[in-house]
Amino acid sequence: MSETPATAAGERGQRLPGWLRPRSIELPGSGRMRLIETTLLVLVAVLLAVATVNDLVRQTHVNHRLIADLHTWRVYTGHTYHNLSVEQELFGRASQREVVCGNTSPGAPKARTQLCLAIWGPVVNGRRTVHGGWYLPPKSEDVRARRYGCFGEASRGLCTR
Repeated sequence: MSETPATAAGERGQRLPGWLRPRSIELPGSGRMRLIETTLLVLVAVLLAVATVNDLVRQTHVNHRLIADLHTWRVYTGHTYHNLSVEQELFGRASQREVVCGNTSPGAPKARTQLCLAIWGPVVNGRRTVHGGWYLPPKSEDVRARRYGCFGEASRGLCTR
């Protein structure tokens, strides 16, 4: 019974090229090549582990910031809407400045006038600081020419009117 698995493994090994087949004895030499290969594999594994942890930590911080932005919009406007849009590209992804837009009255997303708030700064008590914003007419994308009622520091250079 114990010979059957070994025989099956041996038959599978016969189909492999000679340099990949399992060896019953180690080839003569100092083993330096195996040491180098093992060291390189360990270094690659450590590099991948560090990169994975770094990416997870970064994504966790981004998620924490975005949740605070949504909460800030709800507190600032007094509306508990859940269909809000968050734009991270307007100021640049690395700037950690976001624009959160939502309807000013109940309705489908972008079906009513929207209030967009420019939010940045540290998260304090689950909220961030509002640095300005603007309004958008119903059914419009965030086009600079359609913005109106700009206010605050963030509106400088972002609104045409």
